[in-house]
Amino acid sequence: MSKIRSHIMVCGGTGCIASQSDEIINKLNEQLVKHGYDEEIDVVKTGCFGFCGQGPIIKVHPDNVFYVQVKPEDAEEIVAEHIVKGRVVDRLLFNEPISDEKIAEHSRMNFYKKQFRIALRNCGLINPEDVFEYIAFQGYEALATAVTTMKPEDVIQVIKDSNLRGRGGGGFPTGIKLEMAAKNEADQKYIICNADEGDPGAFMDRSILEGDPHSVLEAMAIAGYGIGASEGIIYIRAEYPLAINRLEIALEQAYENGLLGEDIFGSGFNFKIRLKLGAGAFVCGEETALIHSVEGSRGEPTKKPPYPAASGLNGKPTCVNNVETYANIPVIMLKGAEWFNSIGTEKSKGTKVFALAGKVNNVGLVEVPMGTTLREIIYDIGGGILDGHEFKAVQTGGPSGGVITVEDLDTPIDYESLKAIGSMMGSGGMIVMDETDCMVNIAKFYLDFTQDESCGKCTPCRIGTKRMYEILERICEGEGVPEDLTKLKELGNMIKGSSLCGLGQTAPNPVLSTMHFFMNEYEAHIHDKKCLTGTCKALAKYSINEKCIGCTACARVCPVNCIEGKVKEMHVIDQDACIACGACYDACKFDAVVKP
Repeated sequence: MSKIRSHIMVCGGTGCIASQSDEIINKLNEQLVKHGYDEEIDVVKTGCFGFCGQGPIIKVHPDNVFYVQVKPEDAEEIVAEHIVKGRVVDRLLFNEPISDEKIAEHSRMNFYKKQFRIALRNCGLINPEDVFEYIAFQGYEALATAVTTMKPEDVIQVIKDSNLRGRGGGGFPTGIKLEMAAKNEADQKYIICNADEGDPGAFMDRSILEGDPHSVLEAMAIAGYGIGASEGIIYIRAEYPLAINRLEIALEQAYENGLLGEDIFGSGFNFKIRLKLGAGAFVCGEETALIHSVEGSRGEPTKKPPYPAASGLNGKPTCVNNVETYANIPVIMLKGAEWFNSIGTEKSKGTKVFALAGKVNNVGLVEVPMGTTLREIIYDIGGGILDGHEFKAVQTGGPSGGVITVEDLDTPIDYESLKAIGSMMGSGGMIVMDETDCMVNIAKFYLDFTQDESCGKCTPCRIGTKRMYEILERICEGEGVPEDLTKLKELGNMIKGSSLCGLGQTAPNPVLSTMHFFMNEYEAHIHDKKCLTGTCKALAKYSINEKCIGCTACARVCPVNCIEGKVKEMHVIDQDACIACGACYDACKFDAVVKP
């Protein structure tokens, strides 16, 4: 009989592992042995808790105490104080910035209060490398119910009735996609999980796979039963070694326990899943390009129709969905379509996971009901803008989306509302920017990504995105001309209307969006040869104002000796010699060095 009375849950996601969470686990175990508590207290490596900006994170059960920014050297105090003496280590608790209160329970933190976890339900709660912990939280019950008590068409009907839409960006109804594949007769059908998450700043799917891999395996098997498929493929980029490792462990355990393979739950249903590693091509997030890559061909999209549901992998009916979409399916099967429909908006049901990043205080994974406003995410959950700066814009949809300004912060997040204001849901990247960000430079950053990731198959995307990037590069270097603004708009609209796949069709969005809302910054770059935020070094001109007391701190750090002035006298920057490195700005303690 187990003597375990308490569990110390340690985040084992990629971010926390990079911050020494593995070492923390080793130190905790050493201290438990030292104090003689190793048979009573179990240290468990779990998935991502979501509050990534506060990692590494430890949660002690059943005390419900949440420790943040833990270091390996803190292990001794946690065991000696909390475990041995029953005293909470106050200095490791989260300090709520608004109330300046130390909070022990994560449910009382603003970051978690408005969240509602469905796709992330088990992340941070179970050991992702132990199938029995997944089973303990109703794991594989949905699959068992489906294959032993339901007809395939009934399974699809439940998913249709739930109104679950694809979480990979397009928002296509998942049940309809499954129904289309089910209706196409074939001797072989396939279920594919698109785990090729490659948007800058996005890490939703990776975290689900790292923290709850069995939920995706179970969902794929349910979908396979629904359409009559016997094989599933998880297409995952090779840059995600931790997710791959946990999937491999989960697959081995699922086969060992009869949850995958032959005659699942004695129902006669056979389903196997294998992994296919991708080389990190962003275009392979598009389903037809992904399928070609699985087949061993170059990852290039093809024109639709035919859709994969009719002719996909090896010319057979194939259903492709992303990780987050699948993670919702077991819960829908257990709790019912009506329950899922009760969450979200009229046309966008359920929740959505966002990777909240950028100039925001609380960085991390956020899962909220559809219809939650951008303001609630950025200010209530995200804790507002970093360092007291002013909000400028938020980019949703990654390199395929557009910027949203303060005027639209109260927009409810759903597919239709975001599209109406010129952005898109995308897979869930959400990057917050403040007044120090140059929007021309932001547009250039995204175009650099998309033109580099273009597969090159169609001319508008291959050449058009390259030309757009070159124009933006010239503008940021101070070499732009007024005609460039017209060229950017014409090129952007041409690429949107004539590219073969979604990558090219949405690639101009960041440029067109920033031009719409921040045309003054483009014009300043071109007409005044000035970057209003000082971000573009070729156009950034630092100056010194009357606050200067002549302390010489700026002159001493200047790498090109372009600052002149005597001690206790106002200094001057030689604008021609200045390289806009910002060293003087950082060194000044009197706000005397100013950006443009």
